[in-house]
Amino acid sequence: VRLSPVPGKKLEHTGVRVQLIGQIELAADRGHYYDFLSLARELAPPGDMMTIETFSFEFSNVELLYESYRGKSARCRYLLRVTVVGKGIHASNVKDFQFWVRNYDIPPPVQDANVKMEVGIEECLHIEFEYSKGWYNLCDVVNGKIYFLLVRIKLKYMEIEIRRRETTRVGSSPRNETEIIGKYEIMDGAPVRGETVPIRMYLTPYDLTPTYENVHNKFTVKYFLNLVLVDDEDRRYFKQQEIQLFRFRPEPKTS
Repeated sequence: VRLSPVPGKKLEHTGVRVQLIGQIELAADRGHYYDFLSLARELAPPGDMMTIETFSFEFSNVELLYESYRGKSARCRYLLRVTVVGKGIHASNVKDFQFWVRNYDIPPPVQDANVKMEVGIEECLHIEFEYSKGWYNLCDVVNGKIYFLLVRIKLKYMEIEIRRRETTRVGSSPRNETEIIGKYEIMDGAPVRGETVPIRMYLTPYDLTPTYENVHNKFTVKYFLNLVLVDDEDRRYFKQQEIQLFRFRPEPKTS
């Protein structure tokens, strides 16, 4: 920490400290921060300062349990807060320095199985679709197939949406906020009975995070693949499947 008093003026203080803080803020309770981490180090005792001074500090072996996150209804942040405690009528000087935290997940111990589902409208439409697995790395590829077993309505196009759902909790009432992160068109035109449409969607282009389960009992972030079919009268048919997202440590590059 480098402190620079106003040239020619003496800075009187009753101490200098630095804090490591982790906070959660919810849109439904904006302006109120829930601290889940708070550590402090005293950098200087009470005294006067006339020239530029530099102070070293260290927070060692601190577990930064949650990733930094900025969503529509919740955010998780970390910051270093430096406070020069004022003396007498002089107010304290406070400066925050935010930094971003990423954590890496351990791959699940077992290989994921195929995910299969059906979409049906009685005597009009019957579709089976499957994804190769239910969990993905953030830089993974979603592979799958869609089987048209019965088609008696005219479909214009079909797409997959990636949806993010934030669930926050203030008091005892959970609130859900859903947004579409991305869309991927997988068919343009009318399919026929017996047709198979492949799915291959890269996740890298989209602004995704890992799945977060119950962060400090304040919020949860989940992701869904939403299959959307639109007919020639612009009626929309949906089928949604939750997926688990992970951030795995990148493999070292070989020369």
